[in-house]
Amino acid sequence: MRLNVKKTEYVECGEQTPGTIFVDDAEVPKASAFKYLGSRISADGSTLVEAEYRANAAWSKWRQVTGVMCDRKVPLKLKSKIYRTVVRPVALYGAECWPTTLKHEQTLHTMEMRMLRWTQGLTRLDRVRNDDVRAMFGVAPIVAKMREARLRWYGHVLRSDDNLVAKSAMNITVEGRRPRGRPKTRWLDRIEEDMRLLKLTDEDAFNRGKWRNHTRNADPCSWEHG
Repeated sequence: MRLNVKKTEYVECGEQTPGTIFVDDAEVPKASAFKYLGSRISADGSTLVEAEYRANAAWSKWRQVTGVMCDRKVPLKLKSKIYRTVVRPVALYGAECWPTTLKHEQTLHTMEMRMLRWTQGLTRLDRVRNDDVRAMFGVAPIVAKMREARLRWYGHVLRSDDNLVAKSAMNITVEGRRPRGRPKTRWLDRIEEDMRLLKLTDEDAFNRGKWRNHTRNADPCSWEHG
């Protein structure tokens, strides 16, 4: 493998050390975060930078289709389909693996509501509730779609072979103590919250039909109202 030093940077995870590294007397810059396989990897292990990156990527995709999305002559049904199939998947890419916190949810919720309101030419002064805006488009809250993605992936991992890397990583026990103060939310912590909310158990995941019915958040359709 050949390494192009001019195009290379690295991230140091955990405790940071001074200085940098050199390859053939060429300095390799240290970054606080960089893109790898479509996702942003942060030195502190936080995925909030990834959520912000996904929101910005979704905005870029929305701007590419803004000529259609903001055209009053285009049917609302078509606008909804474009949002659900073109824009929203960009925002949710990789979200099934995030240890989601309130900040993650607020970031994507704010993005979604601004997009839908601008598409319809609505402002806060119009005093239209968020639930009513989503009902116009027939879309489920993006926070609910995030939970759906997490549980869909969790069910897939539970049903997989024991030698699957994802399953081994999920079940690994990290040695040492967690830092003082409020511990960071782990992915499995959020999964446990999701399952308590939906009254699910690990055994339910092996019944694909039941798992799908209880975890799926279908986009409601309301085209009869416009």
